[in-house]
Amino acid sequence: MSQNLAEKIIAGHLVSGEMVPGKRIGLNIDQILTQDATGTMVYLQFEAIGINRIKVPLMVSYVDHNTLQAGPENAEDHRYLQTAASKYGAMFCRPAAGICHQVQLERFAAPGMTLIGSDSHTPNAGAVGSLAFGSGGLEIAATMAGRPYFLPMPKVVEVVLSGSPAKWICGKDIVLELLRRLSVKGGVGRVFEFSGTGLAHLGISDRAAICNQGVELGATSLIFPADERTRAYFEKQGRAGQFKALSADPGAKYDDRIEIDISSLEPMIARPSSPDNVVPVRSEAGTPVRQVCVGGCCNSSVEDLTIVAKMLEGKKVHPDVSLTVSPGSKQVLSMVEKSGVLGKLVRSGARILETACGPCIGMGQSPARGAVSIRTMNRNFPSRSGTIGDKVYLASPYTAAAAALTGRIVHPGDLGMSQPVVGEPEKYELDDTILLKPSAEGIAVNVERGPNIIPLPPFDRLPDGISGEVLIVVGDNITTDGILPGDAKALPFRSNIPKISEFTFCKIDPTFHERAKKAGGGFIVAGQNYGQGSSREHAAIVVRYFGIRVVFAKSFARIHRSNLIAQGVIPLVVEDEKFHSMLEMGARIVIHGAVESIRNGSNLKIEIPEKGISHECALSLEKDEREIILAGGLLNKIRADLAGC
Repeated sequence: MSQNLAEKIIAGHLVSGEMVPGKRIGLNIDQILTQDATGTMVYLQFEAIGINRIKVPLMVSYVDHNTLQAGPENAEDHRYLQTAASKYGAMFCRPAAGICHQVQLERFAAPGMTLIGSDSHTPNAGAVGSLAFGSGGLEIAATMAGRPYFLPMPKVVEVVLSGSPAKWICGKDIVLELLRRLSVKGGVGRVFEFSGTGLAHLGISDRAAICNQGVELGATSLIFPADERTRAYFEKQGRAGQFKALSADPGAKYDDRIEIDISSLEPMIARPSSPDNVVPVRSEAGTPVRQVCVGGCCNSSVEDLTIVAKMLEGKKVHPDVSLTVSPGSKQVLSMVEKSGVLGKLVRSGARILETACGPCIGMGQSPARGAVSIRTMNRNFPSRSGTIGDKVYLASPYTAAAAALTGRIVHPGDLGMSQPVVGEPEKYELDDTILLKPSAEGIAVNVERGPNIIPLPPFDRLPDGISGEVLIVVGDNITTDGILPGDAKALPFRSNIPKISEFTFCKIDPTFHERAKKAGGGFIVAGQNYGQGSSREHAAIVVRYFGIRVVFAKSFARIHRSNLIAQGVIPLVVEDEKFHSMLEMGARIVIHGAVESIRNGSNLKIEIPEKGISHECALSLEKDEREIILAGGLLNKIRADLAGC
C-alpha cells in the first residue's frame, strides 16, 4: 500500500497504537534536542526519574534563549546544563554558539529521522526530511529514560507548491500565505507535507523558514521530501553519507490538499498581534517603523543575511530605525564575516547581536512603547517582545530590509532597486568545536547546581473531590507566553518553580498570583485553542503548583494539553456554550467522584451549587493519559512503573 512521507516515517518508528488519525500512537525517537529555557527542567525531571544514562541514539543540549546574563542565575544554569549533559550522555552546544534549530539542521537532522525537542519550533528539521515534533519537557525526560514518545496520530495534508517564486517572494511569504488561509488553529492535529514543481526553486533555508513558522498553524509537524536540493545541502555540509532520498510513494493518499501557485504570490506581512493576521505588504504601506529585527531561529541563514546585506550595501539604515541582526549559528556568523556580508551590515548601521534567540522572546531589544517593530521572526504574540502593548509585524528579509532603509513599511519592489540574486553557498564552513561530547564515564561527572536549581515540588495523586472558585476567565488563542511569559524577567527562574510562579498570567491579570496562592486551588476557564505557542511546560507546572487540577476550555493546543496531563491536570473540553458561559469569575465549582470517573473514562460531573447547576463533561482521554492523571502526573507514573507498583 502506498504511503505518504509522514506515514512512511511513522510506520518505521511505530511501537504502539494504530495509524488512524486521532488515535494515540507511540514512536521510537532517534534524536532529542533541548534548549536552556526548557532544558533545565527536562534534566531535573530526568534526574527525578532515576535513570543514569540517556536512552536515545543522539541528544543535544543547546543554550540559546537565556544568554542575557544580568545576574548569576543564567550562567549558573548553563553550568548545570553542561555538566548534566556530560554526565547523562548528551552533547552540549556552547552558550550562544548557535540557535538550536539552525545547528540541528546543519549538523544532525537527516531524512527519515524522528526528532523531538523541548521547543515548539523543532519541526524546523522537516526542511531536510526529518519528522520532528515540539514537546513538553516531562515527555522529553520520559523519552530520555526509554519511554516511547506518545501523540495522537495526525492527519496528513499535502501542500502542493507550483510555479517559481514571483519577484521578492521567499519561503517566508509562502508560510504567511498558509497562515492567512488557515489561521493559528488551522493546523491542529495535522502534518503538512510539501510537494510540487515549486520545490525545485526552494533551498533549505526557505524550507526551514516554512517548517519553522508553520508551527504557528498549530501544526503537529511540517515536512519536505529529501530531494536533490537536500542532497546538495548535505554534501555542502560535509554530511553526504547521511543523505538518503525520501519522498511519498506514487499515488499516496492524503487527508486534505492545499494548492499554492508561488508565482502568483505577493509579499505578505503579519500585523500585530498574531502570526495569522496576514495581509499583503502594500496594504500596510507607509506605516512608520522604528525597529527592524532580522534573524532568530527563523530567517537567520547565510542566504537570509546576504539578502539584507545586498539591499543595504552602500546605503545607511534610516535614522529613525534601529536594525538588529541575530545570526542563526556560528557557522552562519563565520561565513558572513568571511564573505564580507557582515561588514556590509555593520557599515550600513546594523547592530550585530549574539547567535541567540534574543529579541524574538523578549530577551533584550524590547521596542519603545508605541513603536512599530518589523521582525523576520516567527511570533508576534501580545507583549512577547517584552513591551506591553507592542506593535510587532512579521515579514520576510526583503520586506524587513526595505523597512530598515525607508523607516516605513514598503513593498520591496517599490524601492526602485533590482531584487538581489542570492544562492546557496558553494560549501558551508565546518567547525564542530562548539559541540562538546559527553563524558564516557558519566558516573564520575559532578553536576554543578547553583542556588537557583530548586528541587521539583512534590505533587500528590488525584483527589476524589475537587472544589474551588474560578480564578480567571480568558478568551481564545491564549498563548503559553500569556500564561507564563518567556522574557528576560521570568526565564532566569525557569529551574525555580516557586519563584517563576509569581509571573503566572502577570500580563493578563497581575493579581492572579496572590489570589491563586491564597486560594490553594481552583479552576481556569478559557476559550478556543488554549495554550497555543511555546512548548514551555512551565505554563502547566505553575498551574499545578497552585493546586489547580482542572482547566476548562473550548479546545486546547496539542502540546499544552499534553503538558497539563503530564503534570496531573485535567484538560476538560466544554462543548456546551451555555454551560461554558456559566463558568464565571468567582463561581464556586464542585466535582465529586473524580477518581472513579477518570479511572473508568466516564463523564465528569460538574456542579455549580450556588446556581443549582449540574453538568456532565466528556473526558477526551486515552487510557494511559487517565493513568497519568490518576497518579498525579507523568513523573509519579514513571516512578511507580519503575518500582513495580
